[in-house]
Amino acid sequence: MIINEELFCLEDQCQQVVQRIRESETFRAYLISKRVMNHSDEVEELKKDFLTKKASFEQIADYGKYAPDFREKQRAVRAAKRKLDLTDEVSEFRVNETQLQGILDEIGQQLASGISSEIKINAGSPFFETSKHAGCGGNCHAS
Repeated sequence: MIINEELFCLEDQCQQVVQRIRESETFRAYLISKRVMNHSDEVEELKKDFLTKKASFEQIADYGKYAPDFREKQRAVRAAKRKLDLTDEVSEFRVNETQLQGILDEIGQQLASGISSEIKINAGSPFFETSKHAGCGGNCHAS
């Protein structure tokens, strides 16, 4: 890497993008919903219940269907997770988290496509919306 004025200029622009994101309504909503979720007694209790059931299941998970109560413990973990995820605080946080991630994914995609259409984009989400050939980088779509 060559350290010169162009690098400093790019670094400044990157900091400006970060600052704009931090000043956005999407980011504010994310922070508020995270704070509300983390201070909710109901969420805390449901999280403890989920973690307890998860630990109990993990002790027998390696034995699979041969372990006593395997299905019951597996279902209990899933039910506890679902109950936690369906609380208003957690679901609101997830929505805001997904919206913020969408912005970050879009920025990454625009940066990469602005440099080269050959750059592969990995957004890490099956819900990531891309253009027809974004992220492929190869000849897999045979257009």
